[in-house]
Amino acid sequence: MTELVDRTIAALRAEHDTLAALVRTLTDDQLATRSGAADWTVAQALSHLGSGAEIGRAPIARAAGEEVAAEENQTIWARWDSSAPRKQAEGFLEHNARWLETVEALSPEQHSSLTVDLGFLPEPVPLVTALGMRLSEVANHSWDVRVAFDPDAGVDAGSAAVLVDLLTGPVGFMLSFLAKPAELANPVTVAFPGGALVIDDAVTVVDHAEAPSATFDGPAEAFVRLLSGRLKAPFDRGVTVEGAVTLDELRRVFPGF
Repeated sequence: MTELVDRTIAALRAEHDTLAALVRTLTDDQLATRSGAADWTVAQALSHLGSGAEIGRAPIARAAGEEVAAEENQTIWARWDSSAPRKQAEGFLEHNARWLETVEALSPEQHSSLTVDLGFLPEPVPLVTALGMRLSEVANHSWDVRVAFDPDAGVDAGSAAVLVDLLTGPVGFMLSFLAKPAELANPVTVAFPGGALVIDDAVTVVDHAEAPSATFDGPAEAFVRLLSGRLKAPFDRGVTVEGAVTLDELRRVFPGF
């Protein structure tokens, strides 16, 4: 599991460096452009990531022994929401970098031993779970920003590979929040690059399937976008599903966030 922590932190660093390099070049007009998340501008997507970094750093820092002043999430969100687009972009750069500095400073022993009280789950979770949840947010919302300027953008391939491994284990429970398995009349097992998606009464990702009933033909990054509701036209070029379920049916199972 320590190796998965290391890979997740490395993926988060790569995501930050890529997105930060783009954000520093954006004009005010570009910040006002509609992002890949239909309800948000680019600046609002960055605001979501920045406020998430500010909120999410605190429980990790506390778990590591740092004293962090308490502040209500609603207060933090209100401050970000009321900020100008340029301030939202600059805030993302500042707070996401600080979040990364906090997790990159953790020791190898803390990678395996630390548990984090995120505040909205029933009990504290292992560090790898907290990091994996953050990577899911960052990878998908980074795509929201980048696709506004590059219609051929995908989720970072390195992040996609790590997320598939995380979904087979420490963050698999997230699928219960993302998926609506009742949208399908019959159970299916869908093979995809690196694993398989099992949809019956619940939804799980496994590392392989002996006899899948359908095949997702597309890169792992497209599979990750499917789970987050981001594999929609025109961003689904080259992706097909063959067998007992269609791509449109899978999209109904994963409406997105």
